[in-house]
Amino acid sequence: MDKLEHCKAEISRAVTAREAEITALGDALFRTPELGFKEHKTRALLLDYLARQGLKPDREYAVTGFSVTLGHGKPHIALLAELDAIPTLGHPQADLGDQSAAHSCGHSTQCAIAVNALLALRDSGALDQGGTVTLFFTPAEEYTDLPYRASLQSQGKIRYRSGKLQMLADGVLDGVDVCLHLHAMGPSPYRFSVDSQLAGFVYKKFIFQGVAAHAAAGPHLGVNALNAFALFQCAAGMLRETFVDEDKNRFHGIVTEGGQTINSIPNQVVYESYVRSFDLLKLQSLSQRLTDAAVHCAKALGGDCQVEDVPGYLPFVQCHALSQVARANMHRFASDAEIIDNERSPAAGDIGDVSVFYPAIQFGYGGFAGIIHGKTMAIEDPHRIYNEAAQVLAMTAADLLADPALVQEITAKFRPAMTPAAYFRYLDGTSPSQTAD
Repeated sequence: MDKLEHCKAEISRAVTAREAEITALGDALFRTPELGFKEHKTRALLLDYLARQGLKPDREYAVTGFSVTLGHGKPHIALLAELDAIPTLGHPQADLGDQSAAHSCGHSTQCAIAVNALLALRDSGALDQGGTVTLFFTPAEEYTDLPYRASLQSQGKIRYRSGKLQMLADGVLDGVDVCLHLHAMGPSPYRFSVDSQLAGFVYKKFIFQGVAAHAAAGPHLGVNALNAFALFQCAAGMLRETFVDEDKNRFHGIVTEGGQTINSIPNQVVYESYVRSFDLLKLQSLSQRLTDAAVHCAKALGGDCQVEDVPGYLPFVQCHALSQVARANMHRFASDAEIIDNERSPAAGDIGDVSVFYPAIQFGYGGFAGIIHGKTMAIEDPHRIYNEAAQVLAMTAADLLADPALVQEITAKFRPAMTPAAYFRYLDGTSPSQTAD
């Protein structure tokens, strides 16, 4: 057995030895859902467990984020784990005190998996020949609870509404060579997903404005903002037939304000939405078409519409070479038929923005029941989650630590999709509100 295989055998033993307590940590995190930039109890649970393992944070950032580092020198491998939950009405573990927050996207399991992987790397001797591994706990991946995030922006506590975007702005990942991330899969015949792509999105807030009047005695004196919104929904539906299938374009949203009283013609309706695409230029073009449709639908009925655009996340492009390393380690637990390759998902994540500047992967892992982002989302097979996924993550990092030349080759071939200056211009380029004439 060569040194690397011996190291991987030690990783397997270390992960398995800790499986019961990591599962308990994962259960505690799953029962402690918190929305983005509010993950204080989650943070405390993790810090307490890490302290009992002799580890403490080396950096704090983005309100609730923190990192733990082992080793020194190159290569520098980043592990990323997300802290936050998402509003999920009716979920059995929902926090009814904060918008029914629940871990229906499985982020709690990422944290426990990554902790197990980090400790296994330490205990296996994977870092003995040099190299650095930093586990970055990242807040606020779910793009939600926006009024609270706007309040943090106004207080100067954050510049951007997402954890990884804020980390990029603060230079938290400076010096990292490659980034390894993983994410829960929904119910699936596959055990793992690898080399899959994610879409990007723009957040759009449509504010339809009309004129209030008595809904029964004088509706002819008003301008119905809800009708203007309904007309826009028809227009958006007609635009959907122009979507190109391979672009995976999506447009969806919720009405967050539908009028003030039933007895009055609605004079303001607010619709918050995402528009998604795999192609940034097509995303921007589609966003503008939707703006034009909303403005002119409002104008057609005598109303106005203001449209506020905020860049969300950029499309995620996986590093194929890193994915191949992860895939080889998945084969310890899954056949080719149990691994899905190169799936194109219209879902999005702020890992996309990380992939603009760093070679990065996000592999998927199974072991769940129910619907992602739904009230039935549940942990079905803890062993697959907390043991097998942790081994894949740790062994992938071990492969990279053992082969600095491979990491150097990956970083040498990598070309950032944007310069930092262009990226932050894009993020800061919130369009001026557009209003019907």
